[in-house]
Amino acid sequence: MYYKEFPVMFDWLHNGEGLVVFNLQGLSDPNDDAFRRRVRRYAGFYMNEDPGAPNYDPKQKIIKSLFNGSRGPLLRKATALDWAGDPIEVENRFRPAHGETSYKQMLEHFQDYNDIVGDHPQNLQSTTLAMNAFMLEHEEKYKKWVLEYVDAWRERMAANKGIIPSNIGLDGKVGGETGGKWYGGVYGWGFSVKTPGTGVLAHRNTTAKGFQGFMNAYLLTGEDRYLDAWRKQSDAINAQNKTIDGVIKHPTMYSDQGWYNYIPGPYAGAAREIYFLSMKPEDRVRLGRDAYFNYLDGENEKYPEATLRADLERLRKRVDGMRQDTTTPDTRLADDPMKFNPAGVNSLIELAMGGLPPGKAGALLHSRLRYFDPVQRRAGLPEGVAALIERMDANWVTLTLVNTNQLNSRTIVIQAGGYGEHEFQSVSIGGITHKIDSTSAKIRLAPGSGGSIRLQMKRFVHPPSLAWPRL
Repeated sequence: MYYKEFPVMFDWLHNGEGLVVFNLQGLSDPNDDAFRRRVRRYAGFYMNEDPGAPNYDPKQKIIKSLFNGSRGPLLRKATALDWAGDPIEVENRFRPAHGETSYKQMLEHFQDYNDIVGDHPQNLQSTTLAMNAFMLEHEEKYKKWVLEYVDAWRERMAANKGIIPSNIGLDGKVGGETGGKWYGGVYGWGFSVKTPGTGVLAHRNTTAKGFQGFMNAYLLTGEDRYLDAWRKQSDAINAQNKTIDGVIKHPTMYSDQGWYNYIPGPYAGAAREIYFLSMKPEDRVRLGRDAYFNYLDGENEKYPEATLRADLERLRKRVDGMRQDTTTPDTRLADDPMKFNPAGVNSLIELAMGGLPPGKAGALLHSRLRYFDPVQRRAGLPEGVAALIERMDANWVTLTLVNTNQLNSRTIVIQAGGYGEHEFQSVSIGGITHKIDSTSAKIRLAPGSGGSIRLQMKRFVHPPSLAWPRL
């Protein structure tokens, strides 16, 4: 399954999951030689730097297949065996995540997963590899490739009435490998398949995962065009709304018969991410009610306490589940222990860093602030220091810092942005404003002290970097 320390050939729904930890590793140790070698090698698989992995066509600006990796693209129809792998014992031993009770049902699950030749928006997730490689030393070739590939997809959206196609042929034409259908292919707009055992129809359109590439392009440039393409897509889809049983509903899928799978509420693909990046009032309206952003707007004051209590309850349940689990190592599949993972960081990323949790797609860390301990010389909050972002808009962050240690002072370095892409203009403490014009600020907290500070900043004004601020 692996060659040159990378998946031989698979889709980016699963490659992204496998790279969740790796794609964030550079944040904690950007000078690790193994990480630096690997991320350049991995990015090279998509920039034709490895002759054994010709995934990218620079003329058509496509990744040639939904299945790609360290041995290049799969350029034939996929079979169920390509997806499920070699036969394994299932009955009375394993419990696959999709509910199959036999290897036969595992094959049935993938029997329609055939049309994988040509490009798919999922492949935009591969740009995160080149982003990490760029952020090592700002080698221009990585930035150039990311923007070239994302711009090609942006242009396809514009040419396809605002909708991102789910198949681009080897000839560069929309729907080129799916009979001219822009909505064709595995994980495409028209990809609805029956679930083995139940016969229930599952709608598996994963085109929205392509926004990860657009987020990377925005991180590099701060240019609104990368967000606007997805605003227009939402508008185009929501224009297809219908009133069904007295409820206004909007579609999420498209087939030969047109739009289908209508659900309540507007289509809001990437609305949360768009608002986080733009912080524009009109994008806040698109997002609608959101517990976290309502809190930042001053409308949900109990959110920090509620989400912390939920985290602690989840931790308790997961540890209890781990202790009650009766499986043995030879009756567990590789993913089975994940449901018992007690670590929960999403609310901490939101509340302490003003960030979007990266999730399980192998995304970068998009956050307003990041912390470093200059004494221990490591990333993260110093021991005993608590941080809570109380308000945040396009230009300001209101942050409360508390040193819970009653005997010793603590020094903290705050960075503007997860990758130093922002810049602090000033910091206000106790009614006194200090002009700083820097990507970082160092603050000393006396024993047992705490208080609110206000950070004025300009966003997306520096090339993102894995390098730490001066500690």
